[in-house]
Amino acid sequence: MNFGPRLDLRQSQSLVMTPQLQQAIKLLALSNLEIEAFVSEALEANPLLELGEAEGAVPELPDSDLSADREAADAPVDAVETGVDRLLETGPNDAEPPLDVEFSALHGDADTGLVADLRLGAEQRSEANGEGFSIEERGQGPLTLTEHLLNQIGAVAADEDIAFIARYLIGLLDDTGYLTADLRHVAGELDAPLAMVEAALAAVQSLDPTGVGARNLAECLALQAREADRYDPCMASLIDNLDLIAKGNLKQLRRICNVDDEDFADMLAELRGYDPKPGLRFGKETAGAPVVPDILVQAAGGGWDIAINPATLPRLCVNRSYYLELRGSCEDKSSRAWLNEKLADANWLLRALDQRQKTILKVAREIVKQQEGFFRHGVSALKPLTLREVAEAIEMHESTVSRVTANKYLNCARGTFELKYFFTSGVASSDGGGAVSAEAVKAQIRALVDAEDPSAILSDDTLVDLLKEKGFDLARRTVAKYREAIGIGSSVQRRRQKALAAIR
Repeated sequence: MNFGPRLDLRQSQSLVMTPQLQQAIKLLALSNLEIEAFVSEALEANPLLELGEAEGAVPELPDSDLSADREAADAPVDAVETGVDRLLETGPNDAEPPLDVEFSALHGDADTGLVADLRLGAEQRSEANGEGFSIEERGQGPLTLTEHLLNQIGAVAADEDIAFIARYLIGLLDDTGYLTADLRHVAGELDAPLAMVEAALAAVQSLDPTGVGARNLAECLALQAREADRYDPCMASLIDNLDLIAKGNLKQLRRICNVDDEDFADMLAELRGYDPKPGLRFGKETAGAPVVPDILVQAAGGGWDIAINPATLPRLCVNRSYYLELRGSCEDKSSRAWLNEKLADANWLLRALDQRQKTILKVAREIVKQQEGFFRHGVSALKPLTLREVAEAIEMHESTVSRVTANKYLNCARGTFELKYFFTSGVASSDGGGAVSAEAVKAQIRALVDAEDPSAILSDDTLVDLLKEKGFDLARRTVAKYREAIGIGSSVQRRRQKALAAIR
């Protein structure tokens, strides 16, 4: 066999993307505030850019030897809206796509599976319709764990001495809600009987969230199992042998619990549903952080006026006079090449920002069109909607719509909402009609719970029956999932909270 070097010519097809188009795609996913930071960096890097209104068109260069960067910038920039979609949808026999792209980069953040439970939460819904918190509540910062517990201790500790010790113990809890101090040491510091310290700890452990005040993981899980009325001898054996779970020795653990495979699987699923660090629910909220909307929607006659928020809209232009001054002083080829490159970058950025705004408005108009019932009647009229439906309506790819809806907020008469809030899963109606939005179901659950009698707290089974009367055919576990998703506790937790509220 004869081996030797040789040259071969081969033809192949591949999807490629220029750096300019990659940057344009990245711009779609940025919010207006992030665009401001990006523009600030561009102003520092490019002397031809300045803030303000454009003075006029920049003259075309007579030079025939324009840099390759400008030629690369011109072609894909005008296709920010359609070029990416064409790049994703063209076949081998279609027109040649732009150069230099890795196909995986286009699909890396499509996020097409995030349309089920994305939402902003009740704090960003309209006060006028009873769908959110009051303006006073919005202005308050989130409660810390210590503040939350101190607000409850007076109702559960009638004895002043025990209440004092309980407050002391609350101050010793770590961020996760665990008590790391030794009770004998605490008793010695306070010069109190150990039994009284233990009674104070029991009072702390009865507070919300369930599991605080535990001294180890097993005790934390046991407290939550008791709260859920699942702490039977089998569950106790499971919690007492957590080390076997860590080792993966499930067969031995099942024999210790003395249950069959099905019950053992249910017990493990129940255990995984408990919160091992209940204290972390507090102190990490960002509800007080301001949200600046990117899109403004207002009723205009019988339709809607949709616009980009001008307060955060960057106004860039090319400094024409400065460009002409620099061009007149460029004598060598390298200086002209540098100036041509900066001009190409400036032109590209202006076109990319303009196309970004047009694409965002196009997607926003379709969302408002699809969810017009929400803007007119509230969350109860929110319809199921997917990224694919919007993408097909505006003839774009799902990944483009996903990027447009990422980190963008819409302000209307009902409040400020993330664009992805309007993409919700559907729930079948019991009367055979069309599907309704999961957000509409959550709104009904919140309304039922808010109207419940403190002496007759609604269980999940009762909620299922009441929702069925309203046309929502849901399983009990689905109702429980939606209830937890909107921050409503179980019937036991609500009964305790409302009892505490009545005492105060």
